[in-house]
Amino acid sequence: MKTTTLLRTTLLLPLAVLACAGWGQATAPAAPAPAEVAPPVLPALAWEPPPLQPFSATYQAFYKSKEAGDATMQVTHTGGNQWRVDMQVVGRRGFASVLGLNIEQSTVFEERNGVYAPLSQSTVRKGLFLGKKAVGTYNWQAGTAQWSGDVEKKRAQPIPLQAGDQSALLMNLAIMRDARPGAAMHYRYVDMGKVRQHDYQAAPQTENVEVGDLSYNALRVYRTNGGNNETILWIANGVPTPVRILQREDGEDRVDLRLIEYQGV
Repeated sequence: MKTTTLLRTTLLLPLAVLACAGWGQATAPAAPAPAEVAPPVLPALAWEPPPLQPFSATYQAFYKSKEAGDATMQVTHTGGNQWRVDMQVVGRRGFASVLGLNIEQSTVFEERNGVYAPLSQSTVRKGLFLGKKAVGTYNWQAGTAQWSGDVEKKRAQPIPLQAGDQSALLMNLAIMRDARPGAAMHYRYVDMGKVRQHDYQAAPQTENVEVGDLSYNALRVYRTNGGNNETILWIANGVPTPVRILQREDGEDRVDLRLIEYQGV
């Protein structure tokens, strides 16, 4: 078992420096160079998507830019080509702490020649004034997905499945698998009785991103069709889960998860 504590160990990645040379036709003598010269743009790293592997990750959770609690994400190999991904978010401070709010989600899925196919999904929401649970089944033989439990009547109807459909949690792993500098990614989200198209774009090159006291050279991946609801993930080579996940609404930070520790098996 391998444990990496990000509060103590910096997983910085080496940068390949791009040597720039001038090209073009001869011109008149150039004017004197300005006192300040912009630094050269660094190229994207050679990108290596992480393999699907078991891990447990801990995130520091912020709500509206204030520390609110923590979150854990875990991927488990349950045998053969079957896997499970779980996430739990627990509010420990501020309004979230008063409510005792926590959310638990899980998806059981199969890895089919590099494709992640969800089999079942569950969501549990707990709090002082609420407690809801919904369970979904992806029946690939029948070609439908359906949810039961605490869902609206219109969300309990069968949904026709299409190849490549993803649950909310599984989409995170799919992005980790598919992201490349400059790549566009398209997924059909089928979860909690809803169907939505999610389109993502990876930045053309890596960038520095601050996560607590650490700085990573990471690839930014952002949703392009979310309207006023933005989703941004930062992915670092060698780390099997995003180092940061940010959701924004109307230009303001809402939920911000920042990786502080992960443990691989």
